[in-house]
Amino acid sequence: MQSTPLRDFIVGLFVLAGLTAIGYLSISLGGARSGDGDAIELIATFTEIGGLSERSPVTISGVRVGQVKQIALSPDLDAQVTLLVAAGIELPVDSSAAIRSAGLLGDQFLALEPGAEDDLLQPGDEIQFTENALNIEKLVGQFVHGSDLGE
Repeated sequence: MQSTPLRDFIVGLFVLAGLTAIGYLSISLGGARSGDGDAIELIATFTEIGGLSERSPVTISGVRVGQVKQIALSPDLDAQVTLLVAAGIELPVDSSAAIRSAGLLGDQFLALEPGAEDDLLQPGDEIQFTENALNIEKLVGQFVHGSDLGE
């Protein structure tokens, strides 16, 4: 079969359309955003974050309201988690943050529990009440060796 310029052009268009679709899906499913102007930044410090990672969901009552922006080591050698929460969400200063798993072996996310105070967290504030990730390996080790199980 002989290659013609028209057929080469049409095949090229199909390839370009396919690459464009793959690029669009990668960006939209990957969660990339052009900016975080509609979110407030909060900080929470944990001694154990388990498998929590950047871009993990932040939820309230199971509804996604934001994502983890950054995880860094604090001066006290704890994990300092910076999270972005939708700007319309009002969180009292006594709100708490806990690292949870989606199912037994699922991905980890940050669950927020609103408090009852009248004063609200402001951008850049730190959530004072945190609950560390459950360390399955440590629990299994304690069970196997029979220590710290309240015997």
